Amino acid sequence: MDDERIVELFFERSEQAIVELSAKYGGVLQRIALNVLGRSADAEECVNDAYLALWNAIPPVRPSPLLAFAARIVRNKAVDRFRSRAFRQSGCTECFEELENWLDSGESPEDAIAEKELSSLIDEFLRGLPELDMMLFVRRYFYMDSCRDLAKTAGLSHGAVRTRLSRIRAELKAHLAEMGVEI
Repeated sequence: MDDERIVELFFERSEQAIVELSAKYGGVLQRIALNVLGRSADAEECVNDAYLALWNAIPPVRPSPLLAFAARIVRNKAVDRFRSRAFRQSGCTECFEELENWLDSGESPEDAIAEKELSSLIDEFLRGLPELDMMLFVRRYFYMDSCRDLAKTAGLSHGAVRTRLSRIRAELKAHLAEMGVEI
């Protein structure tokens, strides 16, 4: 079923929306949660919490693309669960440490605005990267894929992936500094 029809099912308040969303994207969403949390049972519970959040968000939101919207909700739920319950056994800890200065967002309106601006600057930076570097960065820091998995996917050595990611982070930091963002 296409994404537009799934969104329409949400708007109709049909429980079939969750069934169709799960059939189409459940594996991807489960992997995102598993990459963060490290345990299948925790990941499954997180994805189910995300389905409820999607049910409550659609309507009024009409997400496009649906996968990106759902993935962000799952990722945020998984990160919250990781932080609140100290799921430190997963490989996600290393990923958080690599970007620790950029992960915390405050609760004030000023912080929310700053987070949106930072997000826009990062998006702009990523669009300027070669396709492979963009894929590595997004898969590492959004989907929380391990460097070993990225190496297999990209056909690179583990060390080459770590080096590329380090260089991308340094370039991103320089780009943000150039745009007046202090990190």
